[in-house]
Amino acid sequence: MIEVIEDFLVRGVSDVEEALRKAAAAEVMPRFRQLAEGDVVQKSGPHDLVTVADRLAEEQLTAALTTLLPGSVVVGEEAVHADPSMYEAIRTDAMVWIVDPVDGTRQFVHGDPGFCMLVALAWRGEVLASWTYAPALDEMAVAVRGKGAWLDGERLVAGAPGEVLEVATSHPDFTTPEQKRALLGLRVEGVAPRPCGSAGLEYLAVARGELDAVAFSWELAWDHAAGLLLVAEAGGHNLTLAGEPFRIEGGNALPFTAGRDAATVDRVVELLSAAV
Repeated sequence: MIEVIEDFLVRGVSDVEEALRKAAAAEVMPRFRQLAEGDVVQKSGPHDLVTVADRLAEEQLTAALTTLLPGSVVVGEEAVHADPSMYEAIRTDAMVWIVDPVDGTRQFVHGDPGFCMLVALAWRGEVLASWTYAPALDEMAVAVRGKGAWLDGERLVAGAPGEVLEVATSHPDFTTPEQKRALLGLRVEGVAPRPCGSAGLEYLAVARGELDAVAFSWELAWDHAAGLLLVAEAGGHNLTLAGEPFRIEGGNALPFTAGRDAATVDRVVELLSAAV
């Protein structure tokens, strides 16, 4: 299995980029700022939306990705919403594509270009490659484990933060009371927390050195797998509230953080832990 994956990572990275561009061109961008009545529905609540673009883009990506890597399976946000048992593939020995067809659906619905499409390739709980595509911004970020992170062909380096840490945090609607208390621990001198937008684009901001850290209270793999590898390959780190690396299989102590360097991550975890 590992030989198959290693071969794909040599020859197939650009093929995934092309699959993303095609799905965006066919199903996402024609509907950007053109959504019709009935094209948007709520899932768990008013901040958890799905559109026809999400569904159709995921279907196109599923067909393309499994063709590119025969024997692989797709764990996509919309397919799992329809059949939660599909999420279990992440915990098996399968080669798994983890897909969020439109990350930042709320932004997409409101005509804001701050959304992206996320794909990650994982095996046995390890993310091996990731793609973050922001079609409305025409930006493509790619990371391959051990080979770095790149944005439109330029190497990403997260660097070190300044005196004040800017941290993007979970929306309050997606936090438990205990997690809210933990996140309130970031409201101290020297830290500037703000609500997050698209998780994928927040990770990209960390990887390119425009944001110091994220602190998130949910662990669905399609929101985090791609971005966590992107940050790691740009020189960043991540830890959960238990002081352990985030596991895409789940069971993490939340909230967790990813940041530009180890010192930033340690500082954020210290503040989160002190407030619980």
